[in-house]
Amino acid sequence: MRGTPAPAAGPLVLWAAPVAEVGGVARHLLDVARAGIPGHRLVFAVPEGPLAGQLRAAGAAVVTGPIGAADGARTAVPALRRIVSALRPQIVHTHLAFADLAVSAATAGIDVRRVSTEHGIAADSRLYQRSAASARVKARLHSARLRRTDHVIAVSESTRKQIQRQWGSGAPITVIRNGIDRPGSPVAPAAGLRILSLSRLAPEKCLDCVLRGFAELHRSHPEARLTLAGDGPERGACADLITRLGLDDAVTMPGVVDSDSALADHDVVVQLSAWENLSYTLLDAAARGLGIVATDVGGNAEITGGTGLIQDPSDAPAVAHVLQQQGLQPSERPALAETIPSVQAMVEQISAVYRRMLTDRPIREVSRR
Repeated sequence: MRGTPAPAAGPLVLWAAPVAEVGGVARHLLDVARAGIPGHRLVFAVPEGPLAGQLRAAGAAVVTGPIGAADGARTAVPALRRIVSALRPQIVHTHLAFADLAVSAATAGIDVRRVSTEHGIAADSRLYQRSAASARVKARLHSARLRRTDHVIAVSESTRKQIQRQWGSGAPITVIRNGIDRPGSPVAPAAGLRILSLSRLAPEKCLDCVLRGFAELHRSHPEARLTLAGDGPERGACADLITRLGLDDAVTMPGVVDSDSALADHDVVVQLSAWENLSYTLLDAAARGLGIVATDVGGNAEITGGTGLIQDPSDAPAVAHVLQQQGLQPSERPALAETIPSVQAMVEQISAVYRRMLTDRPIREVSRR
């Protein structure tokens, strides 16, 4: 176990996440690390890797160990128990399913408050599982651990509904949407057809629909360009489809890119995922005044108010039409919904959850077992 000491004042909260790389959930951790949570000390428990390095660079207290999904539960559970026993936090706050389940097992018999933030629960529980049987097993495990969880934070109203529908309501649920800071001055977006897909190249992102919709747009607007950023298992399939559609000169696949720079260089973000909970990519795009073309799933409407959303991502002409509208008519682009908090407002809402928990049921001394 490799660690950095925590700051000295306030109840100690351990944030546990099984991710080493920098991505969507890592963005959430980094935003919170930079802002802090009022009235509380934070320590982040993550596997060693780029995220741990960025957390340290942000001045956060970090402890690393074999607690990622790749390490397996047999290794991660005792490692997490050692971390909790050594740090003796009053609250353990988990992110992503592996950490939710592993911490529930690791803290058995320890008097500690348990909070989880749900970032990624799809309406179709099979979307992120190998089979329907695996999805049913995972649902039963989550239902059981929620009975030992003091509070659940959902990143969207859609997420809250899915938690209740699929796992039951074993713990109180509060919706705290991912926070994003709006620009200090009004954004004056330019019209254009520089299209950006910024996501993992994975089946659930429906990238074939992105490419077919863009191909339809390109027929009437040959000046249009698409950047298919990111990496993942669908990279080869995407490259093959680009060639078959005759788009080699119009589509680039740069791999993993700096999101801020990529957003600054494009006019429209397209994201035709099978499911999203509350996408940071769409939040960033809306805050910057970019066009958005996305599927009407999960929390997407909570970001855009319904503007730019597609009902059927396989309808290439419909996708092309909205791409054109969002690119060439900036007045039709969505404004970031007022219900989306700033980062500071988000951490204040999290702090309020912690205070209520510790007031309602004060913590006893945490066991060192």
